[in-house]
Amino acid sequence: MTNDYLVKALAYEDQVRIYAINSTDMTDEAARRHQTWRTVTAALGRALSAGTMMGSMLKGDEKLTIKIEGNGPASPMVIDANAKGKARGYVGRVDVDPERREDGKLNVGAVVGNEGHISVVKDLGMKDYFTGSVPLVSGELGDDFTYYFASSEQTPSSVALGVLIGEEEKVLASGGFILQLMPEASDATIDEVERILQGLPSVTEMLSEGMTPEDIVARLSGGTHRILEKLDTAFECNCSRERIETALYSIQEDELELMITEDEGAETSCHFCNEIYTFTKADLETILSNRKNGIQPE
Repeated sequence: MTNDYLVKALAYEDQVRIYAINSTDMTDEAARRHQTWRTVTAALGRALSAGTMMGSMLKGDEKLTIKIEGNGPASPMVIDANAKGKARGYVGRVDVDPERREDGKLNVGAVVGNEGHISVVKDLGMKDYFTGSVPLVSGELGDDFTYYFASSEQTPSSVALGVLIGEEEKVLASGGFILQLMPEASDATIDEVERILQGLPSVTEMLSEGMTPEDIVARLSGGTHRILEKLDTAFECNCSRERIETALYSIQEDELELMITEDEGAETSCHFCNEIYTFTKADLETILSNRKNGIQPE
């Protein structure tokens, strides 16, 4: 059972849109599945927070994929998210833990890299996908997603993300917010938002003090907000044994025969959740026999 959720709100007489998320359990689950070292956990958690909030901007069965390709050792990083608050993700390398930054914080930029791109592909259920891509700014991800919204979607935004790691690699806090100015935002509203952002504690400070997503929204809005929706969120993968079996049916018959005679079975794992699926020699023989008889999986 997860305690993670996000809220969507409008503030300043509907001139500002705000999303805020607590993704602590989601990040901890991702770290457990991938066995990431702490700085990689922080990078993955930040990306999952951003991806989940961006997914919540979609509708129905729409979904998106974020690919972060930097020159750091943990790249690439890939996040899938949908409109229902579910997300999954993986990194290119899990065992990276550079020295902390001068301010004592985990050096996420060092594992992601500050040269490369963030690309976002949105599946809106139409023939063509929407794709946006921007260069990385710092690799710390908050700045990078802020730049993505401004450059690719022409939406002035402020994105803040944070992950706090405790003893034994335990995720103590993870979350973030996205604040976006609507086209009709007045100069007075923009000035007030900038004033609040300048004096705002970090995301992990706020979460560590027990602040909820609603509390963060209230802090950002100066109390002018109205909550539009609360959405439960979680790390969730849609892989299954049935999907892998269907993929095996698409393999050439001679390749299946090699798996049977030389490997005496097959084992594969999902990139996104690290779940391992094992098929015995007998399983593969059944698949091969069905293939030859024209029988396809249900």
